[in-house]
Amino acid sequence: MFNKTSKPAPAPSPRPNAPAIPPLPDIPAAPRAGAAPSPAPSVVPTGRGLSTLSSDLTFEGNVSGGGDLQIDGQVKGDVRVGRLIVGETGAVEGNVQADYIEVRGRIVGGVQGKQVKLVATAYVDGDITAEQLSIDVGAFFQGRVAQGQRQAPAPAPVTPVAPQTSTPPAVVASTPTPAPAAEAPKPAEPAKSVEA
Repeated sequence: MFNKTSKPAPAPSPRPNAPAIPPLPDIPAAPRAGAAPSPAPSVVPTGRGLSTLSSDLTFEGNVSGGGDLQIDGQVKGDVRVGRLIVGETGAVEGNVQADYIEVRGRIVGGVQGKQVKLVATAYVDGDITAEQLSIDVGAFFQGRVAQGQRQAPAPAPVTPVAPQTSTPPAVVASTPTPAPAAEAPKPAEPAKSVEA
């Protein structure tokens, strides 16, 4: 009565030539059976080198450059780089500007970037201006947020062209008329009573 006469469909086998889809950065990769362990990805996957201020360093002054910077120590001054990561032990007292900013530590000052991410351990006391903002549960943020957008190129102004006429327009000469002199204010009239 409950016997199946047909065999179950075979499970689809993975295609050998299919490219593997990399996991999202926040999700740890699940180990694949039979695959050799791959080396751990770098913190900031770019072609540029990552400069690091270690946790035992204190830097006073402004930091600027086009590269990537990870701050695990203390910076007292403004930071302006290409990509910035403030580590869990890192702290910045000053304004921060970069294309990509990931905050795991503490920033007291303004934050400006295209992509700004506040991780659960982040503490930001200052205004944030970003095109994309992500705040994880548990992150502390006190300040204002302004969504900055890319500046689109302004279209060229279109000027209407008047139709050409065969006769030139007539020019009328006029003499300026003097402005009337200001009149002295009139005294207020007494109120009239209305009887019904």
